[in-house]
Amino acid sequence: MQFRQAAAEDAPQAVPLIHSSGPGAFDYVFAVPGHGDAQAFLRQAFVDGAGEFGWRNHVVGELDGAVVAVGAGFGGDTKWPFTLAAARQILGHYGWRHAGGVIVRGLRVETVIPPPTGAMHYLAHLAVTPTLRGHGIGQALIHHLLAQARELGRQQIVLDVASSNPAAERLYARLGFEVSGERASRLVNAQGRVPDHRRMQCRLD
Repeated sequence: MQFRQAAAEDAPQAVPLIHSSGPGAFDYVFAVPGHGDAQAFLRQAFVDGAGEFGWRNHVVGELDGAVVAVGAGFGGDTKWPFTLAAARQILGHYGWRHAGGVIVRGLRVETVIPPPTGAMHYLAHLAVTPTLRGHGIGQALIHHLLAQARELGRQQIVLDVASSNPAAERLYARLGFEVSGERASRLVNAQGRVPDHRRMQCRLD
């Protein structure tokens, strides 16, 4: 098992994993009839490279030459660069007619899954190929991302987990994360439903 910086060429394997890390929220925001499913936008943004969904913001885990894990770690200082990149990518993918609705839905999701602020280091888009879950790959992925955070001098590590995903919550708890709050969600449309989310955090020495 090896971890490395993602590349644009990883999109066919990495994007479905990114989507699987929060399908309800991604579908709620990005699935627009006539413009493809959420993965269509995520593929474009990943290949573009910039922002929260770009390949530059991700690491991938490879096993026997195949991408089987993906994740991202970033700080509060990314807020405006990520916002500008997302606005550009959304406008380019959906056009003026639908971009506004996508942006509004994205802002609504941020009330349930808020982006990092200040000195926080946020872990996101954590996913492992379903057939390989339970074999320690998720744990190795998080250890890799925590090592990167430590190299950057970050101490307050934060992530969000859907209340409908107790297996992931148990993994994070074993790795030292504790629940610090929960946000209820009433966000739902014909494309997806955003579940309640729990914020978990830990401190690095």
